[in-house]
Amino acid sequence: MNKADAKRFFKESKLRLWFILYVICSTIYLFWRLFFTIPFGYDLISIIAGIALLIVEALGLVEAMVHFSNMYNTKDFVKPEITDEEFPDVDVFIATYNEETSLLKKTILACKRMDYPDKRKVHIYVCDDGHRREVKELALILDVNYLDRDNHDGNKAGNLNNALMHSDSPYIVTFDADMIPQSCFLLETIPYFVDAEKRNEGRKEEDKIKLGFLQSPQSFYDQDLFQFNLHAENKIPNEQDYFYRDIEVARNRTNSVIYGGSNTVISREALNAVGGFYTKAITEDFATGINIQKAGFVTLAISKRLASGLSAGTLRDLIQQRIRWARGVISTGRQLHIYTSRQLSFGQKINYWASIWYWYAPIKRFCYIMAPILYAAFGFTVFKCNLWQVLLFWLPMYITSNMALKTLSNNIRNVKWTSIYEYALFPYMLIPVILESFGFSLKKFRVTDKVAGDDDRQKGLTAYKIPILVLIVLSLVGIVRVIVTIFESGSLGPVVVLFWLIYNLFNMVMCMFFIDGRQKYRSAERVYAKVDGELSYNGKTYKCVTKDLSETGLALFLDMPILLENTENDRISLVLANEKWRAKVWLDNKHTKEVKTDAEDKWLYSFAITEFDSEFDYDNYLALLYDRVTTNPSFIKKNNGVYDDLRTNIGQRASTPVDLKREFPRIELNRDLPVMIDGKTEMIKVLDFNYEYFSTQSLCSGTPQEQGSDDEVTLSNPEDIEVSFVVGDIEIPAVFERRIRDIYLYKVKDFEKFYLEEHMRDMVMNNLLEAV
Repeated sequence: MNKADAKRFFKESKLRLWFILYVICSTIYLFWRLFFTIPFGYDLISIIAGIALLIVEALGLVEAMVHFSNMYNTKDFVKPEITDEEFPDVDVFIATYNEETSLLKKTILACKRMDYPDKRKVHIYVCDDGHRREVKELALILDVNYLDRDNHDGNKAGNLNNALMHSDSPYIVTFDADMIPQSCFLLETIPYFVDAEKRNEGRKEEDKIKLGFLQSPQSFYDQDLFQFNLHAENKIPNEQDYFYRDIEVARNRTNSVIYGGSNTVISREALNAVGGFYTKAITEDFATGINIQKAGFVTLAISKRLASGLSAGTLRDLIQQRIRWARGVISTGRQLHIYTSRQLSFGQKINYWASIWYWYAPIKRFCYIMAPILYAAFGFTVFKCNLWQVLLFWLPMYITSNMALKTLSNNIRNVKWTSIYEYALFPYMLIPVILESFGFSLKKFRVTDKVAGDDDRQKGLTAYKIPILVLIVLSLVGIVRVIVTIFESGSLGPVVVLFWLIYNLFNMVMCMFFIDGRQKYRSAERVYAKVDGELSYNGKTYKCVTKDLSETGLALFLDMPILLENTENDRISLVLANEKWRAKVWLDNKHTKEVKTDAEDKWLYSFAITEFDSEFDYDNYLALLYDRVTTNPSFIKKNNGVYDDLRTNIGQRASTPVDLKREFPRIELNRDLPVMIDGKTEMIKVLDFNYEYFSTQSLCSGTPQEQGSDDEVTLSNPEDIEVSFVVGDIEIPAVFERRIRDIYLYKVKDFEKFYLEEHMRDMVMNNLLEAV
């Protein structure tokens, strides 16, 4: 056994071990809960609450077992190899209703960039259910097909069915209006269908295994609301990653892959077999996928991310989206009779049951929150046990469930973040889920708005905080009462209730942070990517490499600093290129911000993009920006505990961003430097230097302490207080100018001498680099 095989064997054994341990511990726990913990003999409220808690716990554990049984032996199929001549015709449907044309344009251009041996076989259709003249004109300009219809029957499904009637390729790709495919999308997906057709050659019709659809992950190039609002963009994956990269791929085992509506390739034969896209559900994709599987087709999910889009932009949009998904899935399960259908296997039925039960999480979370509150705040016994029983039966189940989820999901998801996701939405989904369960279905829905950064719609969320605030108050009351009980009785029995009260309190505090939101300062999403370039300014060209890109600006590294004067005549151009795309853009040095060195002694410049050299360059720049796997974290990072989450969110909200707006090369020092004051020398911690300013961590002796505690303080006569920073054998005179919170700024006198004179500038820089 070689090293790779040994590593794979160890990983598979670890997955299997945690799965088996979880099943054993959960089974023992459920047996104990069923026969020994229900508070019979107590009051009616206690008995009802106790039974309700047991039911949601039991169903939740069964749901987890279904997912884990799929995931502990996941198979991700390798892409087959086919010849260029074997690639068939493909229809690409871009469904749109009311999305902005600027958003739609990016998706159309990306679809046109998709690689294919013969691009004449790729037929792109803009399926506009909004009858918009500007969309029709955009399709004409970009040379793609435009389709609309006289009515809106069937909503999105009816729109796609209309496209089916006006096209004839054997395979259809469906994209939402905001989903930008990578250029390799078709090359990575179509071979699966061609290979399936080749394998069926010579077989009888009843023996053929036909591929109905292939689902690739829905990934996002922006930060979702959980990542952004909770300052966790560098800590956790996108919330949808767990479903598309793990659960979906795991469902290959039971042929129960869920059609997600976008980033999907579907066989026309499969759609014809089921009468097209299902029009009687608000989650037409979920229903259509089930019908295709009922018709005997095999479905497949792959984990490779091939397209990225925008997540819901505001809390209101996120809630509206999840309510639609929940009600649609519950309603579809009822309409399609998934539990009694003879066309679905037991494995398919149990997986679709788990999919439907997942949307009852609001009820489950409500029970989990209220159970300890009922005991601690109101005196009702919901869970009859003692401390030793909890440690013996509950603790092993809790530990193994945590480890099983973390291990089987490849650290994409853990119990803590699952709880945060569900706690954040349960108050607003609880009533819609209950109504849908009793047959009060949602007939119409609003398309989720994907315009990120709309701060006006983020305002006015006070009402959303009320249910969370009520539960926080009740939890605090319960915590106080439990602590008093423990001290008065001398018993540690209630400590378990105390644990759950504190656990729920943490989640609800995180929910408050989530609802509170976070101010967006960027008008466009930033993608971290290294792209080689050439910067041209004032007749000279400089080699560079980007740090990050967006549609409105970029940051790049240069080997040496250059002086960018704020003049109208000297324009800055930048040519960026990789192995596939090349684009020329024009930059605005008036908006150049923070310039500094990184660990590799490079100089970082940030620019605003003023214009593109041509429409061709704009298209290629979008390719450089989006034709890649997005840089969202792929797994949960370390140092992501409860304390770290609270510290980060409290700290970020208690402070305001500081933008020093420095437009000159800055070198980070973070060390003591000698300072001359009235002929005397002292050492002071200097944070950085950019020729125009020194920033320090403390005041130089003799500098008067300014009064008050304002965030920014400016002295009335800064020229009266002069010091000299000693850099090697050079003394640089400076005056104290202002304080910004805990940063003290000293403005350099004779700035032109130390920066504009090239000889002096190099001497200062060399001495500082030696100090570093």
